[in-house]
Amino acid sequence: MTPSSDNMTPQQAADMLGVGPGTLPRSVAIIMDGNGRWAHKRGLSRSQGHQRGARNVQSIVTEAVRLGLDALALYSFSIENWRRPAEEIDTLMHIYAAYLRDERKTIVSNNIRLRHFGRRDGLPKAVLDELDESLRVSADNTGMYLGLALNYGSRAEIVDAIRRIARRVADGELSPDDIDEDAVTGSLDTAGIPDPDLVVRTSGELRISNFLLWQISYAELYVTDVYWPDFHIEELHKALRAYALRNRRFGDVGPAIE
Repeated sequence: MTPSSDNMTPQQAADMLGVGPGTLPRSVAIIMDGNGRWAHKRGLSRSQGHQRGARNVQSIVTEAVRLGLDALALYSFSIENWRRPAEEIDTLMHIYAAYLRDERKTIVSNNIRLRHFGRRDGLPKAVLDELDESLRVSADNTGMYLGLALNYGSRAEIVDAIRRIARRVADGELSPDDIDEDAVTGSLDTAGIPDPDLVVRTSGELRISNFLLWQISYAELYVTDVYWPDFHIEELHKALRAYALRNRRFGDVGPAIE
């Protein structure tokens, strides 16, 4: 499947956003936060906030595709979120199943490669069934990676990666002396996907919340007070423009900046 003719090259995206060539991120991760507070401010239930936030996902995903991003990761439900009230969790699981079902055509038509980050254990069968079908129909796509972090925690992901490596060592496939960063990276849920250049967090919270800790070691951080349901395309553009102004040195001195 080929990308839509409406999709931009990196240069076209930079021109549209008014930034320099080669200054936009290729991989973006978003911590989608603030659905409940958005709803509270409007006298709505938390469930209504989550439903509104879910509707915002499609526009951000399709815009990321249009801008020619290589990868977009969305933090939707953490392992720690199981501590929330049962009614809220039930609503969220219903929303996830519905999203995966309803947006399957969008995933296919936009040539998106869906990936799941997180543990399957504990997810309802309805969610797993829809997830597996979406993974199946997008398996041969060649466009942007869309990572859905669902029942995800970065520490748990790293533990699972260590277990995979330990099994390889036990089976004689890998020597302990050959375990390096590439071996760890290749054992994570995100194996094969570019590490995020930019991490966006909505709702103003100044924390990472156990999200992609290994992968974002050199990512730029962008925090906005805007709640996720109001994080529209214009807000995504603001984040990308802010990133384009950063001086990424990766531990080096880098060029002098006035």
